Amino acid sequence: MTNLQRALIGDEGLVPTSHAGLTFPFGERSPEPGELLTIAPGIRWWRVPMSGPLKHVNGLILDDGDDLLAIDTGTASPRSTEAWRTILDGPLAGRRIGRVLGTHMHPDHIGLAGWLCRRFDADLLMTRTEWLMVRMLSSDARPEVPDEQLAFWRGAGWDEAQIARGAGAGWSNFGKMISRFPITYTRIRDGETLRIGDADWQVITGAGHSPEHACLVDHDRRILIAGDQVLPKISSNVSLHMSQPGEDPLGEWLESIAKFKRLPDDLLVLPGHGDPFYGLHARLDALDREHRDRLDALVDFMDEPRRGVDCFPKLFRRPIGPDVIGMATGEALAHLRHLEVTGRAVRETRDGVWWWRRA
Repeated sequence: MTNLQRALIGDEGLVPTSHAGLTFPFGERSPEPGELLTIAPGIRWWRVPMSGPLKHVNGLILDDGDDLLAIDTGTASPRSTEAWRTILDGPLAGRRIGRVLGTHMHPDHIGLAGWLCRRFDADLLMTRTEWLMVRMLSSDARPEVPDEQLAFWRGAGWDEAQIARGAGAGWSNFGKMISRFPITYTRIRDGETLRIGDADWQVITGAGHSPEHACLVDHDRRILIAGDQVLPKISSNVSLHMSQPGEDPLGEWLESIAKFKRLPDDLLVLPGHGDPFYGLHARLDALDREHRDRLDALVDFMDEPRRGVDCFPKLFRRPIGPDVIGMATGEALAHLRHLEVTGRAVRETRDGVWWWRRA
């Protein structure tokens, strides 16, 4: 998987986090290839294989009356497509997928949504912003990296060799990771109730990892379908992007953590990656605390002006090479931008390079 593909998927963050206090009710048991594991009546969990360090994305199949609803799909790749054919010809043989729900815009979650919708004449459910982002990114077919992206990398402190390497990866790669995306969809909104089969699910949205990430809560059965808004052992990538350089994604992420803390703590969390777990509040507290600890570390580090790339050692516990520099840059800039927005840092631009200092 290339650096640019990692950035497009964007699910694996580089900020280390703790999973202390979590319990995993299935223990070592996870779905085997081609297997659907029952989580609760009418809810089955499977793993859609894909390339890269995450290895898979969790898919869910929910009973939906006479049909099925599929949540998250894997990328438009031979591995993910073959896995789908295996379960459609095996445990789901003779069943129709009537609806497909994408929790958010990243290709590992919506890459095969269009393929499934066409195969079954199924309806696509997404939040508006996530659907629009997929439509925008997949339609940008220019081959060359735009000048705005080159300036963004330069502003973060990339040297000319790093910029040339990034430019050499080309553009328009998002569309290569998804099947042709539906041009019609059904919008889902924060706070509304979705009837899926015999159950009512409340939509709750988060932001920061993606702009309007949809999660679902079944309050009766105490289940949260969390997508990438709450992962058990890795942090979701929270990045500042070229398209919205004035935004504050880390601020939105921290606000979303506070929002999800208002949910009951006893929910069974079904994440987009990793295993189902209990301990929602402990996990949210860890995500909040460890981002704030790194913000404090950056403030201490800015006793003199620093660029985004200078902050890597303070944020990450692994070397940042060409394979992850795009993701690391986005996360570093998200932290620096949040310090700027909250008045703890000041940014100056010199010869196209951004320098932050402690306010």
